[in-house]
Amino acid sequence: MTPSYLRPSPEVRAALQEGRPVVALESTIISHGMPYPRNAETALQVEQEVRAHGAVPATIAILGGRLSVGLSEAEIGYLGKQGQRVAKASRRDLPVLLARGQDGAATVAATMIIAQLAGIRVFATGGIGGVHRGGAQTMDISADLQELARTGVAVICAGAKAILDLELTLEYLETHGVPVLGYQTDEFPAFYTRSSGLPVDCRVEAPLEIARIMQAKWAAGLQGGLVIANPIPEAWAMPAGRAEAAIRRALGEAEARNIRGKAVTPFLLARIEELTGGQSLEANIQLVLSNARLAAQVAVAFSG
Repeated sequence: MTPSYLRPSPEVRAALQEGRPVVALESTIISHGMPYPRNAETALQVEQEVRAHGAVPATIAILGGRLSVGLSEAEIGYLGKQGQRVAKASRRDLPVLLARGQDGAATVAATMIIAQLAGIRVFATGGIGGVHRGGAQTMDISADLQELARTGVAVICAGAKAILDLELTLEYLETHGVPVLGYQTDEFPAFYTRSSGLPVDCRVEAPLEIARIMQAKWAAGLQGGLVIANPIPEAWAMPAGRAEAAIRRALGEAEARNIRGKAVTPFLLARIEELTGGQSLEANIQLVLSNARLAAQVAVAFSG
């Protein structure tokens, strides 16, 4: 893959050339993470949050076989309306989409790849993928984790998606040398809830401290990214018992229906939303906005 496939928007191109802070944003949260029109509305809210805290948003997708970095409002609306009809694109999917001139919504892994190609070092998302429950037997492990081991981008998230095996996810990250920093927390957040009972590698208190750790890692020639785990705002956190009950029921239904592969996560998120009366969707939106705020602050500190 070469930069000739890149299509940065004029705003993003100018910001990168001038050394201004830019925050990458994924697009599967638009096409596969929420229903229309809340998905497009939320994506635009997230972009506004990034701007309000001093950085330029760069929502990333594959459109017409080009790695599009910075989408227009119309392009975001298109992805929202198309929903799951748009391919969910990870590293393995990019060559096919590029060669065929097709569209794809970028996962965490694909967003990291494209962000690094464009020269963007900070990325805000909801939650990273990880080792699925039962992954020790099925080997169902998200490509997000391997991308974190190889691609130099800092990912601000509310931990890993709560549908996963969080302990095995952290073990995988540790094995591959990916630092997991807890923003003003000693515990790894569990997406809908603020704590998991599992420790982070290091607690950090301020965006400038995160930026300095990023700089030190890459200046020392250490490959790969970082996870900055930012707990969901307390006002929007779900009770742990309610979240886990909905997750277990949704997992059981997915297994009964033999839903596998890329279809699993969208099914689980939609079913959990139904089972929680929409509470999980509101929590998801608020944690993404919170991550966008922190990512913009980190990007500002890093650019300085």
